Amino acid sequence: MSYRIIDLFSGAGGLTQGFIEVGDDAFKPVFALDNNEAAIATYNENFGGHGIVADIEKWVKGDVPEADLVIGGPPCQGFSLLNKKRTGDERRALWEPFLETVQKSGAIAFVMENVAQLAKSPELDDIKAQAERIGFQTVVGVLNAADYGAPQVRRRTFVLGWNTSMFVEGLSLPKPSHASPKEESSLPPWRTVHDAIADLPPAPIGTEIGDDPVLGLHFGRNPTKLSQMRYRHVPEGGNRFDLQRNAEHLTPACWIRKKSGGTDLFGRLWWDRPSVTIRTEFFKPEKGRYLHPIEHRPITHREAARLMGFEDTFEFRGSKIEIAKQIGNAVPPDLARAIARAVLVAFNSREKSTNAEENQSSRAA
Repeated sequence: MSYRIIDLFSGAGGLTQGFIEVGDDAFKPVFALDNNEAAIATYNENFGGHGIVADIEKWVKGDVPEADLVIGGPPCQGFSLLNKKRTGDERRALWEPFLETVQKSGAIAFVMENVAQLAKSPELDDIKAQAERIGFQTVVGVLNAADYGAPQVRRRTFVLGWNTSMFVEGLSLPKPSHASPKEESSLPPWRTVHDAIADLPPAPIGTEIGDDPVLGLHFGRNPTKLSQMRYRHVPEGGNRFDLQRNAEHLTPACWIRKKSGGTDLFGRLWWDRPSVTIRTEFFKPEKGRYLHPIEHRPITHREAARLMGFEDTFEFRGSKIEIAKQIGNAVPPDLARAIARAVLVAFNSREKSTNAEENQSSRAA
């Protein structure tokens, strides 16, 4: 049996990809929505033509397709550390049409993903209360993608909900499949940057998107001579403070004045650790720890996609900046796959219970 999925705020489709990868056609995407045209072009290229560009608040007032499961990540800017006051951002409330879609589609469960800060936000109480009003119980957890096989440390809040009238037992958060090498564990260690990108050519293939299915995204910037000199003074695992110690004359004055904070700025990744969180401007080392572990350059789009957990067969559409946003905003497919397996266990358990009850009723008749 295939369970139908609606993916809201789908982006490129990292969540859908994870559910697809469970295999055996267990989950079938039937509809996706995002307000970004390039992201939907990517989604449709990989999953079919059922993704649309739309404003969810207007769309949900019309006909909503039937589904068994609604997944998605309402925009997280309202919870972001970049918006510490958490005021004046209506995007915080987009979980409301998300839950309205759950109700109108007839879905029996949902998976909502957001930034880690949601777990400590007053909005989480509102989300849980609204879910309860429409008959859903929830379980919440902050999960690290590295614990589920992604070569990236990325902590996100997941809210799993299920219709209490449809399940004898509810949904559970997935158990980790990997562990930090610093922990005493029988699980495999976290996957590393080396595991993910070491086989790619050391030098980018030009500065533009290419036609090669694998190397087409392995392109780089054209850094200035000053930038190239700066890169050479940052060791593996180093950052802007190493640049200042090793070559203060090359260090921007604003960094010299700022004595604390920003330890990832102008930082290099480590070969033997997972990547830091890949964000939308990973091609700018001044924005974070995005320098290649040993090459004197920022990571490429292909390297970022691999660090996010996308296979090389996944096809992106759009400009360089648009693709970077799709990669940085995605849910790592490895983490999504772990969520999907946990959801499938609950769905299959429900199916067995339903069949057993029907068989018992037939025998009684």
